[in-house]
Amino acid sequence: MKKVIFGLVVLTTFMSCQNDDDYQEIDQSLLDDTLRTLIVEASQGEGNSFFVLPDSDDFIAIPQDPLNPITSAKVALGQLLLHDTAMGGDPKIEGREFQFACATCHPVAAAFNAGRRQGIGEGGVGFGLSGEGRFIDPLMPIDSVDIQPVRVPTLLNLAYQDVALWDGRFGGTGTNEGTEAGWDLIPENFEGFQGIEVQAMQGQDEHRLLIDEAFVDTHNYRDLFDAAFSNIPQEERYSRRTAGLAIAAFNRTVLSSKAPWQEYLKGDISAMTKQQKRGAIVFFDQGKCVQCHTGPALKDKAFHAFGFGDFDGSPDAVIRPDVDIAAVARGRGNFTGNAADDYKFKTPTLYNLVDGGFFGHGSTFTSVRDVVAYKNEGVPQNTNVPSGQLADQFGGLGLTETQINDLTAFLSDALRDRDLTRYVPEASNSGLCFPANDPQARIDIGCD
Repeated sequence: MKKVIFGLVVLTTFMSCQNDDDYQEIDQSLLDDTLRTLIVEASQGEGNSFFVLPDSDDFIAIPQDPLNPITSAKVALGQLLLHDTAMGGDPKIEGREFQFACATCHPVAAAFNAGRRQGIGEGGVGFGLSGEGRFIDPLMPIDSVDIQPVRVPTLLNLAYQDVALWDGRFGGTGTNEGTEAGWDLIPENFEGFQGIEVQAMQGQDEHRLLIDEAFVDTHNYRDLFDAAFSNIPQEERYSRRTAGLAIAAFNRTVLSSKAPWQEYLKGDISAMTKQQKRGAIVFFDQGKCVQCHTGPALKDKAFHAFGFGDFDGSPDAVIRPDVDIAAVARGRGNFTGNAADDYKFKTPTLYNLVDGGFFGHGSTFTSVRDVVAYKNEGVPQNTNVPSGQLADQFGGLGLTETQINDLTAFLSDALRDRDLTRYVPEASNSGLCFPANDPQARIDIGCD
């Protein structure tokens, strides 16, 4: 009881600072005590462990689909498949085989984001350093380019969600219970798979990837599939489904567990700077961030409207003629058909934001600080969003410039895991260049 009372006194003292100079002069111990109090409150008494990510090999502690238990053999296979451009075996245009993979739009150099405003699979050329140098081949018909009308989400911390995509349409349990009317083209939802598993299977169709026995034998994957799926009959073992399950198992282990914030939660109070600690306090208190960005991955399983703009609001946006951008802009509502869900999008994780470089489902921001300032001001980019739809946490925060800077420091630096290359194989199983394998990308990446 004394500790709780002390914490409340500390928090009151912290919030009583009258100006930015007072705010910046708060000493380390007061910051740590204040943050400890806020963490206990946000976790409903659990404390630091509520926000701790497990190690990537601690399978028991990682949330998983009961229909797809995580095993070392699945993870090893999934890691290779996700990166191997030999997966790109079903292009729309002849001659573009084996030039792209999942990792083309989820490269580690961009923290498993696309590295550019819109990810490009088939139809893209080049790569640059982190995917920013990938562009549409002018010889490719635009209606055949594999380019998406929303920002590519990161693969980081996917285990902490039961649905996938910005509108959450993938996943047949939990959050999506009651949405069965929208599952006609998603058979795996009816089978009860969670979103990560469904996405890994459906994504192969959408992004022109191909797994069959010819792939398995040509690129020396048979032993890997046998080890991962010995319980499945051989006639079903080398398939889109098993490949998807392996990729999903691997994706669940891609966790930003070495970020400074994680080290701080585990007891190293020197892992964060004074400014980052002040920013964490804003995150948990006046900034209202933790109300949506909670738990180990700093994201809830809900959908919120913050009025971010869509791809059609930018002159450099590329929208395929077969895409209804107005429907995409409806977000969750486009999937559920419920007007109350219109313009709401799934809460993203906040880890390694700066590495991705673009923010919002429409990639309408390129600076973490600008996003913080935008949410503080509360003026939506998308003027079609009714005010009644906007999240309670949007606007009205009253943050000072110093608080905005401190919160930005916490989001940009304290939540950045700098060792994500541990999730990337040294070489592809096929021997092909990755994460992209077209002639220009090979030059950019240095494969030749």
